[in-house]
Amino acid sequence: MSTSQPGSGQEFWDGRYRESTRIWSGEANVALVRLTGDLPPGRALDLGCGEGADVVWLAGRGWTVTGVDISPVALGRAGEHAREAGVADRVRFERHELGESFPEGEYDLVTASFLHTPDDSMPREEILRQAAAALAPGGVLLVIGHAGLPEWQPDHPHADMHLPSPQEVLESLELPEGAWEMLAAEEYERGQRKPDGTEGVRTDNALMIRRR
Repeated sequence: MSTSQPGSGQEFWDGRYRESTRIWSGEANVALVRLTGDLPPGRALDLGCGEGADVVWLAGRGWTVTGVDISPVALGRAGEHAREAGVADRVRFERHELGESFPEGEYDLVTASFLHTPDDSMPREEILRQAAAALAPGGVLLVIGHAGLPEWQPDHPHADMHLPSPQEVLESLELPEGAWEMLAAEEYERGQRKPDGTEGVRTDNALMIRRR
């Protein structure tokens, strides 16, 4: 899931995905690969899984993964991606409108990538607190977000949208003192293809914590 529009929901995202046969690159998020590559596989939950690239990558490393998204169109593509990658037996996909419902279960890893909205249509902080609560002892929460808007889009329609820092995300989780271990809080650059087909650079950030 990426930056959305006011009033976004299933209808918006289904329409967005129907605009082309693939919206995203099909590759796992670079921060996910770098930060979780050494974790022992267990049960994982990917919030806002989109077309399933992160789910498939995790499953390929031995994780049992639940992918969640609001769009049935995206989930259908994610399921197809998993089948093509030969990991369908290790994944499941569920439709949830986060903030209204949340997947059941306890997990060793919960990831949430780019859960941004420019309005109050999605209660991001509440969702991330639910994500933290869904972790088993020793489980890891990874929150990946944009740290800035694309430099090639100076007239971005949501230029005034606040994009929280890792410290702001941590504070919003309202975690009990001493119960969590900080693993990463960072800002980094990554490549992203521009609308004109050339390569650009985006600045993102990541917060990774472990439940003691």
